[in-house]
Amino acid sequence: MAKVGVILSGCGVYDGSEIHEAVITLLALDRAGAEAVCMAPDIDQMHVVNHLTGAVAEGETRNVLVESARIARGKIVDIKEVTVADYDALLLPGGFGAAKNLCDFAVKGADCAVNPEVARLLNETVKAGKPLGAVCIAPALLAKVLGMEYAPSLTIGSDTGTAAAVQSMGATHIVCPVREAVIDREHKIVTSPAYMLAGRISEAADGIEETVRILLSMVD
Repeated sequence: MAKVGVILSGCGVYDGSEIHEAVITLLALDRAGAEAVCMAPDIDQMHVVNHLTGAVAEGETRNVLVESARIARGKIVDIKEVTVADYDALLLPGGFGAAKNLCDFAVKGADCAVNPEVARLLNETVKAGKPLGAVCIAPALLAKVLGMEYAPSLTIGSDTGTAAAVQSMGATHIVCPVREAVIDREHKIVTSPAYMLAGRISEAADGIEETVRILLSMVD
């Protein structure tokens, strides 16, 4: 049974992992006979957003690992405890948490900094020749960490501003329909737009399921 590391970034599209994307990822892995190894950094979220109103909840704080545990049903570990030997492939769902908590791309764009433990695993995964996947906005992290050394081909869909930022970090952006995925076979990287383009959950699901299928096909 293949083990796939899944890096979560909280719980909720506006300040954490996009829940649909995360659950579809876990479901697709399980249906394919793979085991998900959920992980998240033990840090505070950048901020907390009221998902009913869309407003920032001033004065409220939440922990990324604790919130991510909601999606993982408690079966989750602190990312600093994980090594590349613990999984056969690595996958990042999207949501603003990927761009706010795993890095600060949402605030600083191409000048962002990535959580050091996340960056460590991304680098270790590619160096070990293990498959790496990301959906929605999460490919921006791959661009920041891997862009200048590997120049990976990836997608965030078709948003021109985000695509330009991704390319400025050294990656090659490829426009991709929502139900499809972009494959960088040289570096074993698979990406799909998900809710960067999806108007319906089924559209996001098709792209994520395709990402998981391709990712697992690359596992040695």
